[in-house]
Amino acid sequence: MSVYFDNAATSYPKPKVVCEAVDYFQRCVGASPGRGTYQKSREADRIIFKTRNALANLFNIPDLSRIVFTANATESINLALKGYLQKGNHVITTAMEHNAVWRPLKTLEQRGEIELSLLRCPFGNAYNPEQLTELIKSNTALVIINHASNVTGTIMPLKETGKLCREFNLPLLVDAAQTAGVYPIDVQSMGIDLLAFTGHKGLMGPPGTGGLYIREGLDLVPLKEGGTGSESLLEAQPAHLPDRFEAGTLNAPGIAGLGAGVQFILDHGLETIRQHEVELTEYTLEKLKQLPDLAIYGPRDAQSRTGVISFNFTNIAPEEVTYVFDEVYNIMARSGLHCAPQAHRAIETIEFNGTVRISFGYFNTQDEIDILINALENLANA
Repeated sequence: MSVYFDNAATSYPKPKVVCEAVDYFQRCVGASPGRGTYQKSREADRIIFKTRNALANLFNIPDLSRIVFTANATESINLALKGYLQKGNHVITTAMEHNAVWRPLKTLEQRGEIELSLLRCPFGNAYNPEQLTELIKSNTALVIINHASNVTGTIMPLKETGKLCREFNLPLLVDAAQTAGVYPIDVQSMGIDLLAFTGHKGLMGPPGTGGLYIREGLDLVPLKEGGTGSESLLEAQPAHLPDRFEAGTLNAPGIAGLGAGVQFILDHGLETIRQHEVELTEYTLEKLKQLPDLAIYGPRDAQSRTGVISFNFTNIAPEEVTYVFDEVYNIMARSGLHCAPQAHRAIETIEFNGTVRISFGYFNTQDEIDILINALENLANA
């Protein structure tokens, strides 16, 4: 029996309906959306529309044309940052960001285009939203936070942050790579102006899918230009969304699978999915606390985190743990820095070259966790 505990990287297995949707598109549709008036092209259009509509329902987005499809959250974040920020702007972010946020921000900072300030996250816990008011300057143009850490699972105080951003008239960009599909997100009640998400994690879709929600009234410069199937005589990108930001042929088979994944979530209920994740996390944390010489990072309360848990033995390197997991127990987990070195600085695990990370999905079970705990007990006693 193999056990997959790397859902923070990519969710697996996918629901059957996701695989069927991709297969149906490839076998029976095949045409490019927005590039023809014949039946198969129109059917491709309907599939794209259906996915956009499902995402709008999931995130409570009032205008589905404000959802732009991208290849992943990384592209979405780059579009948002490089399309919105201008020279001389000041940006506030957190000390727990993934490189998808950190690297483009640092690139802009090193070019002398922006200033950067960090919200502190002591020992990987959530920042205090009141810090935000202390960091705001006259040239502050954007606040960007990851909704939940991919290292510790820490859920950030998004609603409180959104409220403060509204008070100071600051746009809020949220990296929802770890929460979309597993935690409730309402762009209106949470005060989210830009929402970057990926399709292949909690949304249960295929790799190569993602998107960016752009609030009405925000003007972004396109990250790329090209064909859109609309207003072809224009020498510049069309002004209307989503075409303005969807240059080139979309990954229609992937978007078909993404739509099926989102509909699966809507049908089963986000509350059900979240509760399953909380129960698995709670059970695992209790078991891990009983193991000797094991450090657990992030909040101890399962309600305050996603189904992501990082830990280390004091005397066994994380890469050795995951090697034994794979070779002896057929457990798939991840070790290392998880593309988030800032988070590891916050939890002081750089010297260990990171942590062992396990991350749950909707299809994981308590029996699988028992296999994990047995493997850890054997390692601790070896």
